Amino acid sequence: RYVRPAVLLHLLPSLLLSSSSAPPIRSGVVQVLSVQPPKKNRTPSTEHASMATRDEQRQHPLPLHILFLPFFAPGHLIPVVDMAAIFSARGARCTILTTPVNADIIRPAVDRANDSDCHGTDSPSPAVDIFVVPFPDVGLPPGMENLMFLTPAHGAECPLKFIQAVQLLREPFDRFMAANRPDAVVSDSFFSWSADAAAEHGVPRLVFLGSSVFARCCSETMLRTNPLETTTNPDDDPDDDARLVSLPGLPHRVQLRRSQMMDPRKRPAMWAFHKDNDAADQRSFGEVLNSFHELEPDYVEHFRTTLGRRAWLVGPVALASKDMAKRGRPDNTEAHVTEGCLRWMDRKPAGSVVYVSFGTFTSFSPAELRELARGLDLSGKDFVWVISSGTGTDGSEWMPEGFAELMARGDRGFIIRGWAPQTLILNHHALGGFMTHCGWNSALEAVSAGVPMVTWPRYADQFYNEKLIVEVLKVGVSIGAKDFASPLEGHEVIGGEVIAGSIGRLMGSGEEGDAVRKKAKDLSVKARSAMEKGGSSYGDFGRLMDELMARRSPGEDTTPLILQK
Repeated sequence: RYVRPAVLLHLLPSLLLSSSSAPPIRSGVVQVLSVQPPKKNRTPSTEHASMATRDEQRQHPLPLHILFLPFFAPGHLIPVVDMAAIFSARGARCTILTTPVNADIIRPAVDRANDSDCHGTDSPSPAVDIFVVPFPDVGLPPGMENLMFLTPAHGAECPLKFIQAVQLLREPFDRFMAANRPDAVVSDSFFSWSADAAAEHGVPRLVFLGSSVFARCCSETMLRTNPLETTTNPDDDPDDDARLVSLPGLPHRVQLRRSQMMDPRKRPAMWAFHKDNDAADQRSFGEVLNSFHELEPDYVEHFRTTLGRRAWLVGPVALASKDMAKRGRPDNTEAHVTEGCLRWMDRKPAGSVVYVSFGTFTSFSPAELRELARGLDLSGKDFVWVISSGTGTDGSEWMPEGFAELMARGDRGFIIRGWAPQTLILNHHALGGFMTHCGWNSALEAVSAGVPMVTWPRYADQFYNEKLIVEVLKVGVSIGAKDFASPLEGHEVIGGEVIAGSIGRLMGSGEEGDAVRKKAKDLSVKARSAMEKGGSSYGDFGRLMDELMARRSPGEDTTPLILQK
């Protein structure tokens, strides 16, 4: 399916659901070709041998072969590698189809998944392979194969070309499918073309987007009913950004300001993109979700029963990572970044530090950074603040008066520019709260660690996730963000006093903070139990693998031959 170039640029914000690098891979494209035994004339003896072979294969079936097709952004890539590691630990062979730069990004995690004591197959070959295809040549600078490399400074042309390149990946996908018939494809929802492509090859497609079940239900309701176009009060102005909009039919009352929602009239291309993806997802075999039943049971039931979607909850997949210190870390990140941060936190009392991080793509204006710095200072809390690299914040011109001196003292704050060891920070005893953009990977990592959140959503599914965190789960405090806007657009500046007040509500000794912290700890126990043998996610994984195995033809051999060209 080809999307008109004039439309593509407007899709970029929807692709930024909320970085790493590794040793260079070998040049060239890895080709995977299935090996079929030569046909032989049937005789009674060979027929008997063939029947015996089939009986043996039924008793000792070959492992499932799962092909993963992740979108090229950190928030999409990292959980897919974690998921592949879990599949391999349960006995499946996994192949991740990606491009050279993205292969570099995921290779360290794949190598850890292939440790001999990790995967569950008896084969000496790796349980997780990377199948590398060239990134389509559409005129982008060399190496610009992941959304994390795109910044506002690149202007409008590069995002346009990036999305054009994504549309051209069907051809290498089809070649892989023709040469290797895997038992299933786990495709990012953004590759809507993979639904029909997988069906043409007779392979079930499983959707993965990396959102909460709650956000998926909200998004589906929005796509089906578009409540922005209706008002319950005839005196309401339908274009009033402050108007509260209700999402109908959900298990809880869910209301958002109009300004917090994607407006189809203002973003028609994005709306069409989501409608197209949703239609493809509904044609698919089902969906795998990075969540667990105990976290959002009402919405699991709603998604499966009311919306009629087949779904398996297999998370939190980050708990499958074998090395929290290295999860998602670029090779060019010095170890002293991790060591220095953790040593600084070691000197702090339990629950006294607030961690501030807004993901890979979120960019703040100098005015926003200035107020955030003021808020951290006014809160009186110690803090670890991650400032994304490449945002034009390397200098100190945005710092409010006295903040540079505060940082120079070294006792109140620790600033990290670029990648941070987030999982280790979240699980450190000194941490008492997490100020987050509500990207689902970060939110679920906080839930797994038992850390309550100050929520500051910006775009994509983040306002939905904030509703889940604050109003349904009650493990967070909202900072009061009002504007749905992409990283390329401006946001309302939230004052330092408001920021400090939200931190105080979360980490103070009041009744609200106590209740939020207790609920966060309870959910952490449930998250870890879900991934253990006998847990809900462990069981869903097993049921999914059983269904895929049952679909396979008896005696079918999907073993590939790996050739380097």
